[in-house]
Amino acid sequence: MKDHFSEKSKTWDEGTVQVQGAKTIADAIKNDIELSGSMEILDFGVGTGLLGFEIAKSVKKVYGIDTSASMLEKLHKKNTSELSIDTYCQDIIKEPLKNIFDGLVSSMTLHHVEDLKAFFETIHKNISSNGFIAIADLEVEDGTFHSDNMGVFHFGFDEENLVKIVEESGFKNVKYRNINTINKPNKKFGVFLLTAER
Repeated sequence: MKDHFSEKSKTWDEGTVQVQGAKTIADAIKNDIELSGSMEILDFGVGTGLLGFEIAKSVKKVYGIDTSASMLEKLHKKNTSELSIDTYCQDIIKEPLKNIFDGLVSSMTLHHVEDLKAFFETIHKNISSNGFIAIADLEVEDGTFHSDNMGVFHFGFDEENLVKIVEESGFKNVKYRNINTINKPNKKFGVFLLTAER
């Protein structure tokens, strides 16, 4: 499994876009979802844990899944006895998890998932009844958000198409709203949060 992030992982936590973006996404999730101290949550595309550690402060436990071993290595160094994330290094579509979680959160990872239908159908099986998903990613963009588009399968997401896929995968009460704008030198990019119930 090729690790597209082996170089990026070295400086990932120094990027203000990543750090601030994850904080904004965590705040939006906490605003839209009632998190509780009994919940076990899966962070899909956990990376170095920027979103996961923020969410972990409000729940019982966060588990992280990612295909990048180098990103997970950075995450493990941040684990403490007070706040830690247990991780899986695997492709959730090719190797689905057996565990059931109260919810799934994700920050800027969905555009790296080629088969959206397979992804949402897979994670539907991992969420408990009345559990939730809260996924943040880019609104439709022209392909210039990334400096190179290696490992990028979607230039953002159109609300109508994405909501349809999520609903067809068995989720209900699907909501999509803009939560942030990332200002890059030549352009602004919208970030949405999609929430739904199992």
